[in-house]
Amino acid sequence: MRLGKTAACALTAVLLAACTSMADLPAGTPLHQITSEYGEPDFSCLIPNGGERLIWTMQPMGQYAWGTNVDAAGNTDQVQQLLKDERFRVLASGSWSPEQVRCEFGPPAQIDSVGLPSSTSIVWSYRYRQAGAWNSLMYVYFGSDGSRVTRFHPGPDPMYERNFWFD
Repeated sequence: MRLGKTAACALTAVLLAACTSMADLPAGTPLHQITSEYGEPDFSCLIPNGGERLIWTMQPMGQYAWGTNVDAAGNTDQVQQLLKDERFRVLASGSWSPEQVRCEFGPPAQIDSVGLPSSTSIVWSYRYRQAGAWNSLMYVYFGSDGSRVTRFHPGPDPMYERNFWFD
């Protein structure tokens, strides 16, 4: 009986460990430990304090990306899930260039242009789970010259829409 309970507890611990994500890593986790468990980052950029921003992303087809900042000694801050509504709201304040957006969220799933020939905007789309539930894209518009974010909004991800005419 005791052996059964021990085995059940061990199995539960293994299953819970399998459900962890990068966001569960504590701040200060050494970079070599993160890369040994999750691999090398998919994207990096230099940040103003002399450190580096590292991003592990599932774009263009996945809906998640994680990022952390690392100093010259290899010390990281909190690893955060980046593609969330509350994170995208940072775009509402300040003036965001394409380089800054890429450094904050990683590369987009797709880049398009919309509008009339006389007035087009560059649009970056990030695939994500809106409110943790809905298959969505966050559309980030850069205006006609493509230099600054002018607006952003979520919308349904057409990749997940069913075509009832052909099902």
